[in-house]
Amino acid sequence: MPTMCHDRHLIGEILVGRELVTAAQLAHALSVQKAGGEGFVGEILARLGYVSEMDIVTALVVQCNLPYIAVTRYLVEPEVLRLIPADMARRNRLVPLDRIGNILSVVMQNPLDTGMRQEVEALTHCRIAMFISTRSEIDRALASFYPETC
Repeated sequence: MPTMCHDRHLIGEILVGRELVTAAQLAHALSVQKAGGEGFVGEILARLGYVSEMDIVTALVVQCNLPYIAVTRYLVEPEVLRLIPADMARRNRLVPLDRIGNILSVVMQNPLDTGMRQEVEALTHCRIAMFISTRSEIDRALASFYPETC
């Protein structure tokens, strides 16, 4: 099971270290976040145009040792999708990918949300194998796999 990243470098440190943002850009994003800007610092950096979504995902892969998957290119079986209610999947930006035995592979926008992870485990009676993807890929997958009904 991958190590979660609470004891690792912060996302901003990784982005600065990889020269994807400057210290000034990171400081700006942190000030926006502190002033009430909603979202994680990575999302704010992307919204400000300093980095791409893929830059953030790459930094999260480094930070958290979680594998990336292009969720929009993944074929998910209907019985796997039924394990997670559509409203829960949309609200939490998570997509079940595959189930092998009692292991459920899941892509989540916030893979560090241990409460949501525990909720999914309790709901599905499965252990969760976590993957990461970009927010826009997750949103497109949700729209495709869990279409809104009128």
